[in-house]
Amino acid sequence: MPPLPCAELHLHIEGTLEPELIFALADRNGIRLPYADAADLAARYAFTDLQSFLDLYYANMDVLRTEADFTDMTRAYLRRAATAGVRHAEIMLDPQAHLARGVALETCVDGVAAALATSEADHGISSSLIAAFLRDRPATEALGVLQDLIAMQAPIVGIGLDSAEVGYPPSLFAEVYDVARAAGLKCIAHAGEEGPPGYVWEALDVLRVDRLDHGIRCLEDDALVERLVADGVPLTVCPLSNVRLRAVPSIGDHPLPAMLARGLNVSVNSDDPAYFGGYVDDNLAALVGAFDLSIDDQALLAANSVRSAFLDGNRRAVLLAEVEAWRVAGHSQRAV
Repeated sequence: MPPLPCAELHLHIEGTLEPELIFALADRNGIRLPYADAADLAARYAFTDLQSFLDLYYANMDVLRTEADFTDMTRAYLRRAATAGVRHAEIMLDPQAHLARGVALETCVDGVAAALATSEADHGISSSLIAAFLRDRPATEALGVLQDLIAMQAPIVGIGLDSAEVGYPPSLFAEVYDVARAAGLKCIAHAGEEGPPGYVWEALDVLRVDRLDHGIRCLEDDALVERLVADGVPLTVCPLSNVRLRAVPSIGDHPLPAMLARGLNVSVNSDDPAYFGGYVDDNLAALVGAFDLSIDDQALLAANSVRSAFLDGNRRAVLLAEVEAWRVAGHSQRAV
């Protein structure tokens, strides 16, 4: 069967930097890397927790210097995502991580946006850009960057909140989210991966998010699960990421089947695929292998992703029809 058509809603573009591209960009920009070669770098992708990943993640970003670097990185992701069945992608960019290195806001935003502008024509993937803020940096800094993005009329559809979760509750960023909402931007936030269920409550009630990234620890709070189900809040789950960062012991221990059984609006995403061992199709294959997910289960996950995307009605209808066609074809093949 062809890959399952879906939307990817939880993707950090900096997390798509494959070792080979890191070396190519380093060579282009005259940067000497502290690794012998791409294989040496890849061997370092064994993480003990979120912070150990972030340390390498931010170090590797240093190869991104020019608008062309950001464009090439984004195009490389789109090429791979197309083979994974992605038909719509909502891509997060971390402007603060680049500003801190002396890279201008326009450079990183315009570089990614240039690739997204032709993503549908080039790869069959509609796309949009989300500016994500680093929760372990001051909220006042995030607010300043948001105001700059608004002033430059950056081509973003929303804002997000990522990086080290524990110790940085969503409520710290209440003003940032108020300003974003007033500007007509969609709001998402990471919550409930390493952080407690209380962070999910704050994301809902203080930040008033449209969508939650991760959220796997919601199962520890029955009242929270009931709230999420009643409101249909989308949860963008990243199974291989959860395993690599040791939020979950193994793929066989992942709570996604339990989340589906509780009626939660769950989709499958890749997070930082170059670092965590796989793109959307790899994540889905791991789940199917661990839990023998049915054709209908897989189609439900894909339909959830499309319904949870920031799409207009026409595009959403087209993609939902593609998912349904895949489901029907899957049953037909099983029947033969």
